[in-house]
Amino acid sequence: MSKEPYIHESSYIDNDVVIGEGTKIWHFCHIQSGARIGANCSLGQNVNIGNNVVVGNGVRIQNNVSVYEGVEIEDEVFLGPSCVFTNVTLPRAAFPVHGKYEHTRVCKGSSLGANCTVVCGHTIGRYAMVAAGAVVTKDVPDYTLVAGVPARVIGRVNEKGEIVERFNNI
Repeated sequence: MSKEPYIHESSYIDNDVVIGEGTKIWHFCHIQSGARIGANCSLGQNVNIGNNVVVGNGVRIQNNVSVYEGVEIEDEVFLGPSCVFTNVTLPRAAFPVHGKYEHTRVCKGSSLGANCTVVCGHTIGRYAMVAAGAVVTKDVPDYTLVAGVPARVIGRVNEKGEIVERFNNI
């Protein structure tokens, strides 16, 4: 039995986009050309999915998130409200770098808190958690909790996101 995706009438879907079964795309979203969104995802209000971005199955993207070209989102990832991705290391208006984007990977089951920033070129490991407001400037290992500016490892979490070990470095 097929479950068609739901797309709110205020959202705009470009050509050559694939949206999986059961996915819900809410108010004022823009899905750009070449994007691939998996099954059973939820994209909150004002989400932008860039050209050629791949979003896995069961992903939850909260309001006001832009996932730019060069960012890969694996299955069952949670992106909190207004979290930020970059895709260019040296942005300059006078020297555009169209098509030369750094690759950022957000691995299966990880969660990114509200208003965190992920500087491009890094990997967020499986089931890792990034605290609200953190700024990720290097890779985040699997099953770790990071916080701060810049983000640093402050503990370990399990697949449910429960803290199983807290470090005394905070």
